[in-house]
Amino acid sequence: MNFLKEFVYRLRGEYTTEKLVKMGMKIGKDFGRLNGVILDPSHCWLIEIGNNVTMAPRVHILCHDASTKNFLGYTKIGRVSIGDNVFIGAETVVLPGVHIGSNVVIGANSTVTHDIPDNSVAFGSPAKVYSSLDQYVEKEKKRMSKSPQYDKSYTLGGNITMELKMKQKEDLKKGIGYIV
Repeated sequence: MNFLKEFVYRLRGEYTTEKLVKMGMKIGKDFGRLNGVILDPSHCWLIEIGNNVTMAPRVHILCHDASTKNFLGYTKIGRVSIGDNVFIGAETVVLPGVHIGSNVVIGANSTVTHDIPDNSVAFGSPAKVYSSLDQYVEKEKKRMSKSPQYDKSYTLGGNITMELKMKQKEDLKKGIGYIV
């Protein structure tokens, strides 16, 4: 099965996490890599990922930047390290030489061009720190107390029914909710 998975990834021009680890990338426990995540295969040994890290769809972690190649004859390279308990939102690009601390949320569609400190929430292009993680969690707790909440029966994995889909759709007409 592992051979088949690796074969399919290679057909798509991608590398499995296992292959990248064999090539020198370091990852901790509970690494969640969703569809389309690119972990720079040409310099993957420069990537270190901590425990409990999730990368949403189409995140790119780059350890090289060829913007200087035509002008200097060299490509910039740099290490990328990501701490523990980090969520990186969809379509985010992390550039070479960046350290993302522990307990960090990076918002979707961000470009991380410089270090992000521990216990922070950052987003934008370039990504900037907008709050502490504690402030973000407290804000979301307040919002959650006034919003619909859903259990696993409202997910594909929980075999959501058409009736529950329509209820959820109606509930979320004027805002967001929260799901397990």
